[in-house]
Amino acid sequence: MLENIKVWDEVKDYLFITLGIMLYTVSFTVFLMPYQIVAGGVTGLAAIIDYATGFHVQNTYIIVNLALLVVALKILGFKFLFKTIYAIFLLYFMLILAQHIIPKQPNGLPIKLLGEGQDFMSMIIGCVITGVALSTVFLHNGSTGGTDIIAASINKYHNVSLGTVLIAVDFCIIGSCMFFPQFGSYFERAHKVMFGLCVMTLENFSLDYIMNARRESAQFMIFSKKYQEIANAIGMETGHGVTILDGHGWYTGKEIKVLCILAKKRESMDIFRLIKLIDPNAFVSQSSVVGVYGEGFDEMKVSVKKKLEANKKKQVKG
Repeated sequence: MLENIKVWDEVKDYLFITLGIMLYTVSFTVFLMPYQIVAGGVTGLAAIIDYATGFHVQNTYIIVNLALLVVALKILGFKFLFKTIYAIFLLYFMLILAQHIIPKQPNGLPIKLLGEGQDFMSMIIGCVITGVALSTVFLHNGSTGGTDIIAASINKYHNVSLGTVLIAVDFCIIGSCMFFPQFGSYFERAHKVMFGLCVMTLENFSLDYIMNARRESAQFMIFSKKYQEIANAIGMETGHGVTILDGHGWYTGKEIKVLCILAKKRESMDIFRLIKLIDPNAFVSQSSVVGVYGEGFDEMKVSVKKKLEANKKKQVKG
């Protein structure tokens, strides 16, 4: 039974990674490339080179990513790497497919779906879809490669959001437009950089918003005479631990048991359903929590290695 669940989880991961890559390809080739809007990441870097030299975006993308895969293998592990390889090559072939399917402008870029002069609207739509696409891939243990590998590597060991890391790297990539005379005068290059910074901000805001929403946790305090049945049901159905606290009613003067549960916010409806089935008269308090760290939740991303080594040295000297 457990093996079947694990297999299904893996299949589900790959299905959602595929969906995320498809969304990313549509967003990039339909809304960003036609207007020569620069973006961050390896895809953005590849696009800048494509706009300036005509060297196809998918070629630069695959060359840079093959080099960065070595980093993913060492830091993020084979499981992450395997899904990253899948995502990288899927995006590579999707970009090739999109280049052949989508009609071209005279300059060789995809047609402007929203028409002339719609750069800003196209950028907004493209950024929102790209943010959704990237978060879909990340939430299912994948990566589109490139700067995502750098972001995921830092996020694994430090409490720095993915969006923050991507912004720092993307800022350097977008700023490189100033060094390409093919983009026109310095004023025209600055215009591209400003658009790129807007892309970077909107894209990463969407990414962080969805990632944080999915990770948001809640605390439940349940007051019920059938506390044992409720605790058993929640423990069996959700797999979460349940803490039983001793309470004392001020008005009744009676002793009462209180159940304390920490769970993902998206599991709220399941927990309320279980409570209502067992005791419709139960009193339940639900509150949002800033963060929950430990088994079944987020990992505490702090480095303690140096402090432990320092303490050991002090003990040896003492």
